[in-house]
Amino acid sequence: MIPKVAGWKKNRVSELTDIFTKNGSFGVIDVAGVPASNMISMRTDLRDRMTITMSKKSLMRLAWSEAGKPAEELEKLLEGADQPCVVHSDSMNAFEIFNELAKTRQGRAAKAGEKFPEDVIIPAGPTEFGPGPIVGEFNAVGIPAKIDKGKVAIQREITFDKGQEISADLGIMLAKLGINPIEIGLILTGVVEDGYVFEASELDLDIDGLTSNIILGVSSTFNLACNISWFSPTTMPTLISKASGESLSVAMEAGIINEKTASLLLSRVNTRALALASQLDSSALDQEIVASLGAATESASAQTSVEAESKEESEEESEEEDTEEEESGEFGGLGDLFG
Repeated sequence: MIPKVAGWKKNRVSELTDIFTKNGSFGVIDVAGVPASNMISMRTDLRDRMTITMSKKSLMRLAWSEAGKPAEELEKLLEGADQPCVVHSDSMNAFEIFNELAKTRQGRAAKAGEKFPEDVIIPAGPTEFGPGPIVGEFNAVGIPAKIDKGKVAIQREITFDKGQEISADLGIMLAKLGINPIEIGLILTGVVEDGYVFEASELDLDIDGLTSNIILGVSSTFNLACNISWFSPTTMPTLISKASGESLSVAMEAGIINEKTASLLLSRVNTRALALASQLDSSALDQEIVASLGAATESASAQTSVEAESKEESEEESEEEDTEEEESGEFGGLGDLFG
């Protein structure tokens, strides 16, 4: 008697075959251990960017074969997936799919019989727990602890190795320390894109580091191009601005008068003239120069007042007394204006 194939299996193979014949990227994720409520939430968040279809491995293999794809590609993706789902996207590449799925990863407390997926290191030092039976509970699961300065402290750094089985009590104590070693989420095993199989480890890029390196490279290249006067649409504005500034400096030092330098030269001459005038007696100066020197003095006095406000009250009172004594004296020359 030929066994009858369940109708839902045929439908699922047909559905998967339709997916596998579409354009885009195909991946496999492992959802083992993900609670149903978390799974529904994750799929809802990703629905507008990719489709996620759960199926048995045997049905995936049938659909992959019917789609005319090499069997070894799918086998690579299924390695390490206990409870696989098919992921498909026609708008995202392999790296974008990995980054989106990585956002779903989260830790949970370990249960009895589970194994550490990675090495877990517990550093030495104080904890948030006060004295009590918890000290014995830590020691009972292999975490050396004692009371130190009114707090429970881990005596030395301890490491639990990858693959080591976790007891129920150890899982509880790790959770109390805020350590949730079991990772859940939509864990990508790999992606097939344009006939190339990307393993998950190949897709795990340091995007921030890569971005920083690109920015640094572009900046260094731009600086080099400017320093060797390499003309291009990118460097031209900077090189022209640099040349303009250098030519203005040369013109100023050479005393060349034009519409660009005239106001700057006049300002420089005026400053030097006032500096010279401040060294002369007031009787040798006309009213206009005296007024200019007075304005300069008022500006300097205003600056001094702002700085004086930040000093202690005793120093402020002393300065106010000195100012009153100076104001009561007679004007003895331009030297008095500048202290």
